[in-house]
Parts: sequence; structure tokens; C-alpha cells
Amino acid sequence: MSLSFEGRVVLVTGAGGGLGREYALAFAERGASVIVNDLGADTKGGGKSSAAADKVVEEIRAKGGKAVANYDSVEDGEKLIQTALDAFGRIDVVVNNAGILRDRSFARTSDLDWDLIQRVHLRGSFLVTRAAWNHMKNQKFGRIIMTASAAGIYGNFGQANYSAAKLGLLGLANTLAIEGRKYNIHCNTIAPVAGSRLTETVMPPDLVASLKPEYVAPLVLWLCHEQCQENGGLFEVGAGWIGKLRWERTQGYIVRQKNQSMKPESIRDHWEKICDFTDATKPANIQESLQSMVSVLSQVESQGDVGVNPAAAAASAGLGSGIDPTKAVGQKLPPTTFSFNHTQCILYALGVGMSTKDPDHLRFLYEGHPDFSCLPTFGVIPSQAAMMDGGLSSVPGLNIDFTQVLHGEQYLELYKPLPTSGKLTSEATIADVLDKGSGAVILLDVNTYSGNELVCYNQFSVFVVGAGGFGGKRSSEKAKPPVPPPKRSPDAVVIDSTTRDQAALYRLSGDWNPLHIDPSFAAMGGFKAPILHGLCSFGFAARHVLKQFADNDPSRFKAIKVRFVKPVMPGQSLQTEMWKEGNRVHIQCKVKETDAVVLAGAYVDLHGASGASPENLSQGGGLQSELVFAEIGRRIKDVGSELVKKVNAVFGWEITKDGKKAAQWTIDLKSGSGSLHKGPYGGKADVTMTVSDEDFMEVVQGKLNPQKAFFSGKLKVRGNIMLSQKLEVILKDYAKL
Repeated sequence: MSLSFEGRVVLVTGAGGGLGREYALAFAERGASVIVNDLGADTKGGGKSSAAADKVVEEIRAKGGKAVANYDSVEDGEKLIQTALDAFGRIDVVVNNAGILRDRSFARTSDLDWDLIQRVHLRGSFLVTRAAWNHMKNQKFGRIIMTASAAGIYGNFGQANYSAAKLGLLGLANTLAIEGRKYNIHCNTIAPVAGSRLTETVMPPDLVASLKPEYVAPLVLWLCHEQCQENGGLFEVGAGWIGKLRWERTQGYIVRQKNQSMKPESIRDHWEKICDFTDATKPANIQESLQSMVSVLSQVESQGDVGVNPAAAAASAGLGSGIDPTKAVGQKLPPTTFSFNHTQCILYALGVGMSTKDPDHLRFLYEGHPDFSCLPTFGVIPSQAAMMDGGLSSVPGLNIDFTQVLHGEQYLELYKPLPTSGKLTSEATIADVLDKGSGAVILLDVNTYSGNELVCYNQFSVFVVGAGGFGGKRSSEKAKPPVPPPKRSPDAVVIDSTTRDQAALYRLSGDWNPLHIDPSFAAMGGFKAPILHGLCSFGFAARHVLKQFADNDPSRFKAIKVRFVKPVMPGQSLQTEMWKEGNRVHIQCKVKETDAVVLAGAYVDLHGASGASPENLSQGGGLQSELVFAEIGRRIKDVGSELVKKVNAVFGWEITKDGKKAAQWTIDLKSGSGSLHKGPYGGKADVTMTVSDEDFMEVVQGKLNPQKAFFSGKLKVRGNIMLSQKLEVILKDYAKL
């Protein structure tokens, strides 16, 4: 299927000839409305003419395309964007291509030579892009191309001014890629090699003729298309070849010792190791870069010896050699005790998002409730002391850097419902140590007892970055493996918001790691802000299953397994997707705002309901529309009163699958603060719509126009058809997935 730019508005700077002309023609040929910008100056920035831009516009229009000319300097960025808005009403794509040359050896470069290059290339791209930025943010779409050069990447004699500006554009693009990501604004950089007015001054004529601009334009079109998700990339392109570049860094070498000054002689003596690219790392962002510095600080403080970067531990005499499974496996950690009462149970429940706003939560929040209970996942709290109290540091054969320890997976199994008060004793054992190459995995088994009675069992799977390569086995029969979910739509979806203070609240249950509360500590770990505890997300997901499939009965809970994938920021919403198969509920947890998976390979095992027949899947199981209605229900809880004022109607939905009615929903935005009902509804809907699950999703995602769906018979409407005009208030604003 060919890539179309129909409906998109594209600005190309410096489009009067060479690469810019080729870009403009190519975008227009595929349906884009194009602003052809060219000042009409010569290659050194002198003069001005409208002829170049006009000629390209004429070429586009002669082929039936849409284009207008703009003759302003890129330093007048607002004027360029205003031309787009006046002519076509929007701006979707900016290709920063305009450029000049003033080549001089460095000693002969004047202030004017330097300033003109910076003004046109770097400042011009900044001003044009800044003028377009808010328009792109508001429409949640934008594609930006910055044009660097091999001279900027590698340097080139006689082009100090040009090289500095071109590499500056790469830094600008990298930051815009980060800031624009959440608004669907992508920014990429190209370093093209093509015949043009600029390259003909530095390349032989026959080479200039062979390196045609049309061999570069297709990459620009792809990077600017809505299907392309590339962001923050740097590409060299020319002659039909495209290559992506990335940074590479040596493993490095620590050249200072604890409590001693750092000397240049030490650097001289280890220079070969500092510059050795064997087993080089490839940091992709500033967080990965900073993590190495944090590791260095830790290693110097803990070891005090000159040594390699911790990431190189497996390759040389560092941390990897400190892992000896024959000594570690089977070692028991000192027992820990945990005394608690109802206060700790309630505090934990609040920490994993329970609230008095939900009456079903009261049994976990009020000690006077007749069914007062402890949430099953509280079982991780007594056992985590084995991790938090530094027990691992005392284990022979585990010489590890604790700044490199990550919580990889967690398994919890209950043998009886947890008490709401008492004294528990936990005994931890190193079950196994695995060599994953890039790191080591430590399996820590923790049995927790009330007196002599086994209450629960935890398995912590801990990943130690950079501690692999010691020649150990890669897998273990002792590990509780994650299990992927079924390949079908989930049977149920629950969306729950965390609060800005969620991590601050959860840590009161005993995980005092400053990573979850101290911004400066989080920054050292590579995070822009303190992150939520993985075990907090774990608790959210578990209680979603407990409510959805076990009627909030903690005695039904048997076990849970999760793999921690990505961090959650406090304030984000957790979306738990659930698939029920027998007494096992597979789960996957995402951050709703980013769609990033945070818990994977996860499941909850339940005990069967005593005396009950096997549970049926909830009505509508396996339907994509479940996600939309779950979100609508959540939004009604938040802003239902406002919706009632705007809409004042009751909408009925009949969702079909394979021609048969599969689910029924009623959105009541007429009474009280609004409500969402699943299944039969006691009242009467003002308008009822019948549509297939697939077509419903097409409508919600904007791929199918509701009017077209109605006239084609895909959407059937009964009742007050005029009320269907108010659907946009519900679906567009309150069902964004």
C-alpha cells in the first residue's frame, strides 16, 4: 500500500532547488499541500529572488498538486508558518533544509562567516520549528526533519562554522524528540549526500551528477509519514543507501581510589584501557549515560581500588568474578521477624490504591468491618526485609554492586488467608544463581511462618546488571516462570489512577528506597522523577483480579506471578487486562497514557468458589469495545456531572460479534452524576445503537465516519436519532485509548 500525504500540510525550507525542490515535488505528488520556501539567495547567502520558489510551485501545480510559495528568510520563522496557516489551515510537517556555505580555514573565518552560518542553519531551523511547535502539539501530530551533514558528524577541513551548526542541529533534534514524544511529534535528523549547489563546491562534478537528490527524498517522506514511529534517529543517506548512526562508548576505566586524589599519571598509565572499544556500550539516552557515573561512585566507595567500569565486570577482574554459585546456592540468610496489627494492613491497602470511594474496599480499610481482611499481596511485606536489611551482602559467593540490583520478577503463594495482626518470621534461602551474560539472576526463596505454620512463600528474582559472564547456567527448574497471556482480546479490563503521592504512601509499608521519593536520587538513577514501586503496581493488578473474578474474597486468592518490565510514574493510570482460563487469570498491566507494558507474563491463580459451578466469562468477554466502555465508565465517575449537563440523554448500545448480540451497555447521562450499566437496563434508552465490535472500534478511533456507517447499514439507530450527534462528546473526549 503506497504512502499517502493527502490532507497533510508540509513546509520545505530552501525548496527552490536541489534537495528541497525534490522534497517538495515528492510530497506534492503524494497528495500533500506544500509550502515552497526559498529566499532566492546565492550559496553564500547574498541576494534575494522569488523566481526559484515560483518555478517549483508552477511545477507542482502543472501536475495537479497544491502548493504556494514563500520568499521569507528562515529567520522569520513565524511568517513561514503563517503562510501555511493562511493557505491551508494547518501545519503537519516541517523539513528544515535551507542552508548556505561560507567555507574558510579556521584561521581565516571571520565573525560574519561564523554568524551567517549559525543564523541560517541553526537559528533558522530553531525559529521555523518553534513557530510550528504549538500547532503540532494542539493537533497531536507533527513530523520534523533537521538536516545535518557528514561535516558536522566527522568534521571537515575549511568548514568549522558549517560543522558546528550542523552538529548543533542534531542536539536540537534529539531534545525535540524527547519533548515532542507525548504529543506524537517526532523529530529525526538526516545527513544527506546529494548533488546540489552546496556540494558542487566540495565534490568532483561527475560525483555530484551521480548523487541525485531523488535518492534522498524517499527517506524524508517515510520519516514524515504518520505510520513511521522513528523518533530521535540520525541517518546518513545517499546514492540509494541509508544507514542509521548511534553513539558508541568504551567500557572505560576507573582511575581514582577512595580517599586519594585523581592524577593525570593514572590516566596516562591506563590510556589504552580507557580507549579500548572491545565490548563497547551504546548509551541511547542521558539516563543510560548517568547510570555509569552512579555505578562508579558506588564502586569507588565500596571497593576503593582502581578498576574497570562496573558494566565491564564480566570481561575483566571486576564484579563478575565475584559470583560463585557453588558457594552461594543453598545459603540461608539470617531470619527476620515482622510484627504488625490492623494499622499496617490498612496502610498497605491505601498504598496500593484502595479508597473509601468504593464501598467494596471498606473490608480492607476499616478494622471494625465484619469481614475485615488483609489484602493477599500484603504477603510480600514481611518477606521483603530479607532484601531490605542487606542480607544478600553477607552471602558467600555474591560479591555484587548493590547499585546495579534490579527487581526482575516476583512470585507469591498463600497457604492460608493472611492474619490482620500478629508476628511473622521469614526464612530466606538462595535457591539458585543464573548467568544471563549481561547480568546475573539471583533467585531468593522466602518462607514466612506464623509460629510453626507456613503462611506464605515468596520468590524474588533479582537481576544484577553487569555481573554475568561467570560461566554459570542460564536457566533453573527452581524458577517460577512467567506465562504469556492468550492471543485474544482480554475478558476484562480495569483502569485505575494512581495519585501523585502513591509512591510516598506505599513506601510507608517498609520499602524506604529513596528512588521512590527523592528527586535528586531518582535523577542519579536515570529517572526524571521518583518512580512507583514495582510491588505497588503488583498490588494494584492483584486487587483488580480479586474484585473482577473473586468477589473481593481473599480466601479465593492462591498465588500471583509477575515480571516487572518498565517503571510507572506516580499519577499515571494503570490498565490491567485480564484473561480467565479455569482458575488462572492471566494479566498484563500497562500505563494507560503511554500504552507501555509494566507487568508482563503475569497471572493470578484462584481457588474455586466453594459449592459454586464453574464461573462463566463476563458478558462481552473478548470484545475490543470492553476497553472503550471501561474508560467511559471511569470518566463518568470523574466528570459525570459535567457530562449530564452537556448531554442529558440515555444511550443504549448493542454490540454484535459474528452477527450475534454479544454485549449490551447503557450510558445514563440524564440522572444524577451519570452512570454506566452493563447488561439489561431497567430504564428506557432515548436512543439505541447496534453496531459490530469491529465497526464500533473503527468509529471510536476515527477510522469510520458515523454518518457513513449509518448510511451503509453498519450502524443501526433506534429512537431519537438526533441525539446521536452528541456521541462525539462521549466517544471523542472520553474514550481515548
